[in-house]
Parts: sequence; C-alpha cells; structure tokens
Amino acid sequence: MDNSFNMMSKQSNNKSIDYFFSTHPLRRYASNISYHARRNMFDTFMRCMQPTEQSRILDIGVTPDQCLPESNFFEQCYPYPDQIVASSIENAANIEQSYPGVQFVQTGKQGLPFKDKAFDIVFCAAVLEHVGTREEQRAFITEIIRVSRGFFLTTPNRYYPIEFHTFLPLLHWLPQPWHQLLLRYAGLDFWAKTENLNLLSKKDIHSLFPASIPYTIATHKLWGLPSNLLVYGHSNVR
Repeated sequence: MDNSFNMMSKQSNNKSIDYFFSTHPLRRYASNISYHARRNMFDTFMRCMQPTEQSRILDIGVTPDQCLPESNFFEQCYPYPDQIVASSIENAANIEQSYPGVQFVQTGKQGLPFKDKAFDIVFCAAVLEHVGTREEQRAFITEIIRVSRGFFLTTPNRYYPIEFHTFLPLLHWLPQPWHQLLLRYAGLDFWAKTENLNLLSKKDIHSLFPASIPYTIATHKLWGLPSNLLVYGHSNVR
C-alpha cells in the first residue's frame, strides 16, 4: 500500500456517523427493506463482475455499526473474506473481528492510500451521495478508477419519491438550495449539508465519469420504481 495519503488514526473514536438516521421511528422497517434490496444488489454485483477466489476486492464505506441488518452487508455475503480490504473514513476496525479474514484500512477524506490498480474490483455501496460536492464526487470516482481494474457502485436515485435518509417525500426533487433550506427548517441540519447528502440522478452520474472509461448504469426497483442506481464497469487503463 502507498501511504503517501494522509490517513486517519485507528485509535480514533469508533462511534459510527449516523448516516442511517437510526433514531427515526421508521428506521427498523426501512432497514429490513434496505437489507433485502442490498442483497439483491449484491447478487447483481456477483453476476456482472464475476469475481473469483483470487479477485482482490476493496469495499469502500464500511461502518462500525453492528446493530442494523444492512450494515456491512458485503462482508456478510461475500464468500472470500480473505480477499477483502474494507475501508472507511470512520474507525471500523471491529470489522476484522466480526468477519475474520477481512483487512481494515481507515482512510482520510483526500484520496485513497493504495497503489494504482491495486484491486481487481472496488465495491462501493451508498457512499457517493455522502462524498460532498459534484467536484468531490468526481475526484472520488477518479480515485476508484485509479486503484481498480473494475468497479461497482450503488447510490440512491434522486428521483425516487421517498428520500431514504430523511424519509421525507418529494422535497428532494426541489433544487438543492431549496431542499436544504427546508431540511434546516425541519431541524434536519445534518442532512442539509452537501458534505453529508448530495443525491444523484443518472444525468449527474454521467457528468462524473471520464469519457475514456466505459460503464453501465442499471437500476434496482422498489415498489415498481427505480430506487437505486447501480454503476459498474472496467477501467481500460492498465
């Protein structure tokens, strides 16, 4: 691994960032739906990316949370844990005890501390919407492409009627400044910050990828409507 990037200490507090809105009364119900949706998306990953026992996998965005059923679902499902490097800006070192064979690396917010093409596949679920501005999301995808030969990302579809983090309907279809203003008015200041929530549409995703990288955008449907966007492909840079 290339340690030229500034990495956060593994001794930091391992309390998870509450991206899940765990105190919301609908959280348990939503988590059950989320778990089954993520299992379906995992099946799509296995079918589209066709990893082998030798494939080196980087899972970006693991969490120290051990309470919600959907937390770290990739580690729950993947049959070759010895091939997984799990990473997060949070201290999720406890994942190594929960899933023996998995290696954890805590990262900073600027770049990934890995060499070019260090991994066969990067798996990244429900992280892109938490990276920040479009420019920061573009830089994040550039890093994913740099360290991998293949990538599989998922993110909520901005144009699904329900916003999955706040459980509010339709407000997220407004221009972002209006949406954020209404969230602050509702006391949801955490979600009103672009660094914590910046939803994407298919058009937004197209704007983030360099023209030289082929990729496919698929959807996962919930109640008949596309609730999540699945982006996968292989880098043509060797």
